[in-house]
Formats: sequence, C-alpha cells, structure tokens
Amino acid sequence: MRRVFLPLIAALIIGTIAYSAGALRQEPSAPSDTGTRTPWTSLNYNNSDETFRFAVVSDRTGGHRAEIFSKAVAQLNLMQPEFVLSVGDLIEGYSTDQQAIAGMWNEFDSYISKLQMPFFHVPGNHDVPNLPMIKHWKSKFGKIYYHFVYKNVLFLCLNTEDFPEGQKQATRISPEQTAYFAKVLEENKNVRWTIVCMHKPVWNATNADEIGFIAFEKLLQDRPYTMFAGHIHHYQKVVRHGRNYYQLATTGGGSKLRGIQYGEFDHITWVTMKKDGPVLANVLLNGILPEDLSAIQPVAEEKGAPIRDRRELVAASGKVLLNGQPIENAEVVYYYQVPPEEQAKVKGQKQIRASDAVTNAQGEFTLSTYKLYDGAPRGEYIITVLPFKSRTGLPVNAPEIPAIYTKPATSPLKTTIKDGRNEITLDLKAP
Repeated sequence: MRRVFLPLIAALIIGTIAYSAGALRQEPSAPSDTGTRTPWTSLNYNNSDETFRFAVVSDRTGGHRAEIFSKAVAQLNLMQPEFVLSVGDLIEGYSTDQQAIAGMWNEFDSYISKLQMPFFHVPGNHDVPNLPMIKHWKSKFGKIYYHFVYKNVLFLCLNTEDFPEGQKQATRISPEQTAYFAKVLEENKNVRWTIVCMHKPVWNATNADEIGFIAFEKLLQDRPYTMFAGHIHHYQKVVRHGRNYYQLATTGGGSKLRGIQYGEFDHITWVTMKKDGPVLANVLLNGILPEDLSAIQPVAEEKGAPIRDRRELVAASGKVLLNGQPIENAEVVYYYQVPPEEQAKVKGQKQIRASDAVTNAQGEFTLSTYKLYDGAPRGEYIITVLPFKSRTGLPVNAPEIPAIYTKPATSPLKTTIKDGRNEITLDLKAP
C-alpha cells in the first residue's frame, strides 16, 4: 500500500509547487461580474526580455566643482541602473608625476567604489593627455579602447586622444583603433543596436575626416546606433545619417550652470534600452532625492579645482529694444577692451569676450561671466546683440537683428562697467 501512495504523494507535491509558481506569475484578471471592463489599461507590462536600463555620466573635471560627482554616485545608487557608462574627463590630469597621477585616480576610485553596479571608464583629454598618463591608464585598466555586449546590444568605448606616441596631444582616432572596431563590428553583425561612447564630439570637428572619425563612422552605416560624447560641457543633440548623436553637459565639470537654454546643467543621462532602440531621459542631479527627501551627503573630501585669475565682478543688467520695442531671445555679448598695460597678460589680445546674457520676453537681461547672473568685470566694453541660437540644438524663436550690431568690429554699442548700478538700455534701429 505504501508503494502505491508514494508516487501519488510525489505527484501532488510537484503539482502543488508548479501551481504555486504559476500563481506567483499569474497576471490579474477582471472580476467575473464586470465583463470586459477593468480598472487597468492593459496587462502589457513594460518588462520584456529586451528591456534594460543604464546611465551615462559626463565630464567630472575641467575645472570640477566640489562635492558634485560623489553626490551623483549616491544618486545613481538610488536610481539603480544595471550599469554606468562614462564619456571621459574623470580626473583633472595634465601631470607627468606618477605619484600625483596615482593620487588623482585613487581619489576617483574612492567615489566609484561606492557604486552598486559596474562602471565603464572611457578616456578623456584630461585622463590621457601625455605619455606618463597613458602608461598609467594602461597599467591600471589595460585597454584604452574596448567593447562589450549586453543583452544583444553592442557597446563601443572609443579613445579620441589616440595620437601617436612621442607626439603632442591631439584629437585622433587612429587607423589601428578603427581596424579594431571594424573587426568587432564584423563579428557582431546581428546585434539589435550599437551604443558608442567617446569623449570628444568629433562629429563636429572641421577636420573630422583627417582625424579618423569619418572612417570610423562609415563602419556603422548599415546598422542602428546611438552616439554619446562630452567635453564641451553643454548639452546638444544632433542627427546625422538618421541617427542621434548626443553631446552631454556635466556631472560636476566646470560650468556656468546657466540652465536649459544654454544646455548647462549637471545631470545623468538615463537610457532605457527597448526592443526598437534607446529611450533617453536627462535627469538633473538636483531632482534626485531619496524616499525621505533628505539631502544626499556628498563626500566632503571631494574638493573643487582651484579657482585662479578671476576678476572681481559687479552687477550689470539692461534691456534691448528694436525700434523701441522689447525683443526676446537676443544674445547680448560684452567684449572687454583690454588696456595696453594688460595686453601682455593675455598674449597681446586687445579684445576679449567677457560676459553675456539672453533677453527675456520683456527684453531684459542680466550678465553672467563665471556663473549665472554674477555680473561683469569693471572696464570698457563693446556690446554686440545677435539672434540667440540654443546650444542644445532645440529650435528658438529668435529675432531678426540688423547685421551692424552682431559683430564687435561694427557695433556702435559701448559702455563702461564701474562700481554701483550698471543698467543700460540698448535701443537698436532697423531700417
């Protein structure tokens, strides 16, 4: 009798386990008395096998500001991407002293060691500007350009500082690097998407062909792809060959932080990889808070880069009129007229673009020099006014402005910035 019941009991146990597992996966269904009516829109959950999420961080250095990147690391742990990509300029660099170089990387390592997910390094001009720093990178990380595949998406991590050994730093994608990625792409023909990360947005370079970018870009022409870069410290999206190319803003790097219209902000780029391609969300760091809304504590030891040679500023503002009417989205630029006794300090320049602003709907503006609305240095200025072109690539309804006002060589607009209130009305005349 015992032998008869043992298989039956085993079958009941297996059936119960299978039922329980199925019940855990079971999707909600409408109550029987509501027919086809349900209090949900659909049961097509946004969790297909092809979907995953990663983050991209941009320039940390180039005049980095204190306690920003370490804060971003804590915020990434709140967001929980599957991994984090970079676009370079991770340390201030530009040193030939091995102890100093190691110290900068040790500091950076102390931040990213707190990440709860993988971090992929990409070299920037601050990271590998000379042979000692290139050697340190290779001894520390091995590869200076590389690739990986995740969920049938190919990731290419380029080095845009691939200049010949023994020569001065220069922007370049070497033939050897292009040959490496040609082989990688040939071996990964059937991936569903390709993501490219590099430091410099070399697609904007006037010598893009000469420095090797066009040869690399042609390798991608028969596949869907998306490119990410940094370096310029302001956000811009362009479309080339029907593909999206993104120049990211900063994640702690030097910036005036003048806001969205200038593309100047600290952010992470949140990428959701879907079956049909990536979906991007630019998440500003000041909008990422923990569940209790407490302030995220950065690492106090993350000091900003030393600030040198900054002139003292005074507040300066004004209004722009065209034939007596205020104009919006006019870019106002103040050109400092360098006195003869100061020209040696600025390599003989007689004129320097110093401060700028964009007018609001009332034609009003407030000047910025080193950061938003901080004013302008004392001195004599020529002022130009020209249609504002958004740094982000987004369309702007900019005014038409007579050409005479758009160049310092022809503009009749002049002013002196001195102590006290510096307010000016610029009344432009159009025929």
